[in-house]
Amino acid sequence: MSIDTSTAARVAKLARIRVEADALPALAAEFNTILGFIEQLGEVDVDGVAPMTSVTPMRLPRRADEVTDGGQQAKVLSNAPDAREGFFAVPKVVE
Repeated sequence: MSIDTSTAARVAKLARIRVEADALPALAAEFNTILGFIEQLGEVDVDGVAPMTSVTPMRLPRRADEVTDGGQQAKVLSNAPDAREGFFAVPKVVE
């Protein structure tokens, strides 16, 4: 696949990138270089290679999936400026 200057101009327009007319041949050449590299990657034998989800072999730490009592309502509401019947009380904003 080869990108000509008119295709490069169209891609630049779609990407909303202003490219002067004299820079279009260089842009088309860069596109062709990128496409060539992508075609080169297609030649790599990846049979038997597991897909990677990360470049580092680490897992995110996870907390234990345990049910707790929660039971912190009074402690949570102790800092509330106004609490009523076990809930935060806020001023009415809709009439």
